[in-house]
Amino acid sequence: MRNSPAKATSPAIKLENVEKRFGDHVVLKQVSLTVDEGQVLALIGPSGAGKSTLLRCINLLERPTAGTITVDGVTVETDHKVSARELAALRSRVGMVFQSFNLFPHMTALRNIALPQQRVLGRSKEEAEERAHTLLKRVGLADKALQYPGRCSGGQQQRIAIARALALDPKVMLFDEPTSALDPELGLEVLKVMRELADEGMTMAIVTHEMQFARDVSDHLVVMSDGAITEEGDPQEIFAAPQQQRTRDFLRAVLDRR
Repeated sequence: MRNSPAKATSPAIKLENVEKRFGDHVVLKQVSLTVDEGQVLALIGPSGAGKSTLLRCINLLERPTAGTITVDGVTVETDHKVSARELAALRSRVGMVFQSFNLFPHMTALRNIALPQQRVLGRSKEEAEERAHTLLKRVGLADKALQYPGRCSGGQQQRIAIARALALDPKVMLFDEPTSALDPELGLEVLKVMRELADEGMTMAIVTHEMQFARDVSDHLVVMSDGAITEEGDPQEIFAAPQQQRTRDFLRAVLDRR
């Protein structure tokens, strides 16, 4: 496990009593958690536990039914209509990487990374492409700048997606099962980049089924089940001696399967 960051004066992410309902179905049950600046949070748990929904609530891709969300000092009360200004302020601080890569198939890797910078940050084409080249080198794909996504492997496409998110200079990175669509070998390429981001002090919240990554790279582990946090704390301690029966059952199932 890497060295944990020093305690920040204020959290990078703070969720207070976040709830999400679809009609009568409660997906998230008053979830509260804090991620300090430079910290890596891993969210694990069985399918349907609400992990991805919680992650998408952080940048309001899913609108919570109730609760308060704070990201890098921007606070949004979600039980009333969120203004466009509030939404833009919060999302400007967050980068997100999805299970699917969501790249534009008709654009090269370079343009996939440069165009959002021009549209969102107002950078010139030259400045945006220079930044894109730097980030492609950063994720080990300097030679793929002029390739189209369809000519790249799944692992390469996901690394391009990570570079695209980083290009907008987020304070926080969210990863929603970024290796789930990849075979193990290609998944390792993506995990390597994420490990490097963690070592560089990027604040990250990661929904993952990669148990070794969750144990060894994250600073804080959250286990979810049925829309609620069932256990949280030091990853090494939870993996070694989980306190809750639901956590023991889940870890036994996923670790025995490996």
